[in-house]
Amino acid sequence: MIDYLDLALQYGGFTSLDKVYLARKLAGLTDQQKLDFITPPPSVINAYFAEIYQKQGAEEATDYYLTLSQQLSLFPKEPSFAEEKPFVRLNLSGKAFGFAYVDGTGLAQVFAEQDVEVAENLLFEIAQIFPHYVVFEQAGKVWMKGNDFDETILMAEETEFLLTDVSVSDQFVKISGLNQEEVLQAAEKYDGQRYVAWSGRSAILYIKH
Repeated sequence: MIDYLDLALQYGGFTSLDKVYLARKLAGLTDQQKLDFITPPPSVINAYFAEIYQKQGAEEATDYYLTLSQQLSLFPKEPSFAEEKPFVRLNLSGKAFGFAYVDGTGLAQVFAEQDVEVAENLLFEIAQIFPHYVVFEQAGKVWMKGNDFDETILMAEETEFLLTDVSVSDQFVKISGLNQEEVLQAAEKYDGQRYVAWSGRSAILYIKH
C-alpha cells in the first residue's frame, strides 16, 4: 500500500503543516491522480536539480532526480518537450535539450527540442556535464547510463599517438586522451558499440566488441 501522504512530504515539496490539506485533496483520487497532484512542477524539479548540481556535484544531482523519478513514477514512454512527465532541461551548444530516466535502473534518454544531428561532439559535451555516466547513441537516440566498465581487466596497448592511451581486453577497448579529435582518430581501427565518457580533462571512448 503506497503512502501518498508520506511521498508528498518527502518528495513533493509539502511540509507537515500541509497534512490536513493533503489528506482532504488526496481523498477519493485514483492512484495516478494522487501521483500527479503531489509531483512538483518542472520548474521546481529543475531548480532543485541545478542547486544540487552546483553545490554538491553531478552525481548527487542525478541521484536526486533518479530517486524522485522512482518514487513518483516519472518515467515517460516517449521523452520529449511535449512534457508528458517533468524532465530536467539542458543547454547544449546553445540549443534546448532535456533528459529523463526511462526506467528505475538509471537508464536515461537525452532529447532535443528541435531535430539535431547526433554527432560525437554532442555526446562528449553531455559526458562533460555528467562525468559519472557513459553516453551513447542507439537507434538514432541518445542515452546515458552509469559507467560499469571494469577497467581492471584492461591491458595497455602501444600507440603512435602522443596524447592518447589505448587499453584493450576481450570485452572492450578504452581510448582516452587530452585531445578529443585524436581519441576519435585512434578509435577508427576498432569496431563495436561506442560509449563516450569524460574524466578531468580527458575525453574517453569505450568500444564494446
